[in-house]
Amino acid sequence: MWHFYLGSPLEVHSIDEDGNHIKRVLGLDFANGEQPQFVVPSGQWFGSRLQSASGFSLVGCTVAPGFDFADFEMAKAAELLNAFPQHSEIIHSLTR
Repeated sequence: MWHFYLGSPLEVHSIDEDGNHIKRVLGLDFANGEQPQFVVPSGQWFGSRLQSASGFSLVGCTVAPGFDFADFEMAKAAELLNAFPQHSEIIHSLTR
């Protein structure tokens, strides 16, 4: 679960197992659709960036069940592009 505390809005992008791209904006401007928290479901790839080119976001993340680095997998751009070519623009913008 992502938690927004302070600063500029943060975009969190995810791609689900069916290849759907979902963009959520963390922030406190509820009238413009921002959310103070949300859950990224298991099995989704995700990445984040500031909504504007400057500023900062102070966020936190809670994981359940307990997090273990042995279970962590960093996404590889080439594999994501192969699996989800329809989302190449967002993949290129969030990966190295």
